[in-house]
Formats: sequence, structure tokens, C-alpha cells
Amino acid sequence: MKAIIKNETKVITGKVRLSYANIFEPKSINGSDPKYSVSLIIPKSDKQQIETIEEAINNAILAGESKLAGKNGKVPSNIKLPLRDGDEDRPDDENYANSYFLNANSTKAPAVVGLEKDRSTGKAIHLGEDDVYSGCYARVSINFYAFNTNGNKGIACGLGNIQKVEDGERFGGGASAEEDFDFEEVDVEEDFLT
Repeated sequence: MKAIIKNETKVITGKVRLSYANIFEPKSINGSDPKYSVSLIIPKSDKQQIETIEEAINNAILAGESKLAGKNGKVPSNIKLPLRDGDEDRPDDENYANSYFLNANSTKAPAVVGLEKDRSTGKAIHLGEDDVYSGCYARVSINFYAFNTNGNKGIACGLGNIQKVEDGERFGGGASAEEDFDFEEVDVEEDFLT
């Protein structure tokens, strides 16, 4: 799965790993407005994806030049960029080792879907919290844009939609009920009718 640029600043990622997935209910961080958010972990070895994301970020810098430029009319070299190095910024988290990451957010809920479409309607099948979680793998639509807020200048990453592509080990521990307990097999229809 390759990352692709849909327009100059919008990217459909290749396979990334989700972390801090607040994608079904918006959360407030430090008293800010509640937002849907997720951290996207990208292996450093995925050079095609990194180059595609960097190209879209550079396009967002050009598109937002008027917001980002200083008094001299040039964009400073120290603006905040969304693509970060996991080894530098999260050295104590093994999930971010040898990876880059992006934090994407939105005030609008993302559509969260699987790989299949409903045969009768042709529409994507939406997934729930039990299906999409921190630690699973997905493709994500993201959009880069310039910001200039209270002297902070940079490129932000907006969250679009999420398509789960593969299960992964859940981050933060926590086992499913099936992993914790022994169950007896029952025929649900037979049990219901008796």
C-alpha cells in the first residue's frame, strides 16, 4: 500500500499504525475544544510514504506562505512541522522506535471503515471501537495546512477518514473478554427460541 497525494496537500497514507486513537469520541486536551485525534506511526523504512508526506507538507508551506512569512516576507526555517521523529520525541515509547509519526485531529468525526463494501448498497462498512483501536493498522486521509496562532507558526495535520487494513497488538495492554475468560459455545438461535 503506497501513500498517494490526492491534491497538493491531501494525502491518503499507506499502511500506518494507530496510536492514541480518540476517533469515536472527541476529547479535550488541556482545556481545548474537544477534537477527534490519532497519532499515525510510520516506519522510517517506508521511504515512499515519508517522501509523499514531506511533499504534501512542502506544498502546504507554499500554499500558506502568507500566513507563515515573517516581516521580511520569507517563511522562517523554524516553523513547527507535523512529521516528527519517534526516536527523538518519544524515546521511552518502544512503539515509536525507528519510526516517524504525525498527530492528526479534527472537530468533525472521521468515517471509520473496513476493507469491504456492503454488496447490496455498495457503501463502505463502518467499524466500531472494538474493531479500530490503538495498535491496529490503517490507511488514513490527512490534510496539511498552515497555521499562525499567537505567534506559533507551522503546518498542522487535519484528520479525514480512516480505513482499517489489519489487526495489531493493542497498545496500553488490556485484553479482550475472549482472552480473559473461558466460554462455552452456544447456538444463539437455539438458545433464543427455548
